[in-house]
Amino acid sequence: MGAGVLHAGAAAARFTLSRCPPPDDLALFVDFCWVIRWDLRGRPPHEQQILPHPNVNLAFEASGPWVYGVDRRIFTRRLSAAGKALGIRFRPGGFRPFHARPIVGLNDRVVPAARVFGPAADEAGTVVMAAGSDGEMAAAAAGLLRSFGPAADPAVEQAAGLVKRITEDPGLQRVAQLAEMSGLSERKLQRLFSDYVGVSPKWVMRRARLHEAALRAEADGPASVNRAALAADLGYADQAHLTRDFTATLGVPPTRYAAGSQ
Repeated sequence: MGAGVLHAGAAAARFTLSRCPPPDDLALFVDFCWVIRWDLRGRPPHEQQILPHPNVNLAFEASGPWVYGVDRRIFTRRLSAAGKALGIRFRPGGFRPFHARPIVGLNDRVVPAARVFGPAADEAGTVVMAAGSDGEMAAAAAGLLRSFGPAADPAVEQAAGLVKRITEDPGLQRVAQLAEMSGLSERKLQRLFSDYVGVSPKWVMRRARLHEAALRAEADGPASVNRAALAADLGYADQAHLTRDFTATLGVPPTRYAAGSQ
């Protein structure tokens, strides 16, 4: 739940979500840490939808620590009663030094963290969940990563940089463009993303546009969202293509999504 929270305005009434930067020695691998806290005692459970980014997350929850691979669908998390969780969102490619296999194998999967980090993961999970402050929780989780002793890997920086370029440049819409800009062949580019990011460059491009479309629709509201302008800004051929892409992933067109965010 580190990012990609849909209907953020309504979600803020059900839980708090805070973020903090990683320690300097883990910044090569980690994007940020996040903590979610909720108290719905006496209130109905809340189902929160999330549109995932191309990042692996390590989450410490009451049920234990879990590794969440890149989810290519809408992810729904059910919150009830009261609780908290801490997560570590890895940079795109940043989880590869902790994992013995290509990250593509984690797509759409949630696996016990002990399978990756060994028994130390469950021990760290106990400390994290017993901690009172966000800082104490994050420190315990960081200790687990340090104990693993990940080696610096230039490909992590390369993968993260390419994903950042995609998300910051809406004009970057074709894999051939990215290959030319990076100096890699399309085949090597696809292999890098499969091994380190988990999803293809084309998937990252499409998801980045949908994230921006959702943010803009929610900010503009149903009465003022301009689908034609939004489609043009995000590089879609026309608003029909935007509506089709948005609906296929989020389940509703932009105007209905905007209405549901009010």
